[in-house]
Amino acid sequence: MTIQTGDKLPQASFMTFGENGPEPKSTDDIFSGKKVALFAVPGAFTPTCSAKHLPGFVEQSAALKAAGIDDIACLSVNDVFVMGAWGEQQEVGTEVAMLADGNGDFTKEIGLELDGTGFGMGQRSQRYAMVVNDGVVEQLFVEAPGEFKVSSAEHMLNALKS
Repeated sequence: MTIQTGDKLPQASFMTFGENGPEPKSTDDIFSGKKVALFAVPGAFTPTCSAKHLPGFVEQSAALKAAGIDDIACLSVNDVFVMGAWGEQQEVGTEVAMLADGNGDFTKEIGLELDGTGFGMGQRSQRYAMVVNDGVVEQLFVEAPGEFKVSSAEHMLNALKS
C-alpha cells in the first residue's frame, strides 16, 4: 500500500556519507521534531535527476527554508558511496542531505518502488517529493511515469505558499 498524506513514516535506516565515512541515520534522526522536504529520485547521476531534480532543491533551498522547511533530503535506492559522490559532484554542501536507501527497504515500505529492471537498473524508487512534519506526511507529490512536474522544488515551494 502506498503511503498517504497523514501517515506516519515507517521506521527505517538510511546511510549518509559524513566526515568519517558512511554513517547510519534513522527515520527519527532525520524527521523527528523537524519539517523536512524529502524528495526521491530513480537514480543518482541519471539525466533528469542530475540536470533538474537535485539542482532545483539546491537552488531553492533558501526559499524552502523561508517557507518553513527545516531540512531538505534527497533519497535514492543507491549505495552510500554513490550518493556521497553524487552530492559532491552536484555541490550540495550542507543544503541537502543525501540519503542512501541501498536495499530499497524504506522505498518498499512506503509503496513507492519502481521496477527498473527493463533498463538494467533493478528495483528503484519512483520520483516523488513530500513534506514531512515530525515524521508525518503533510503533503505528497508522486510523479506519473516518465514525468518531472509535481516533485520539483518549485512545485513544493508553491504548495507551501498556498
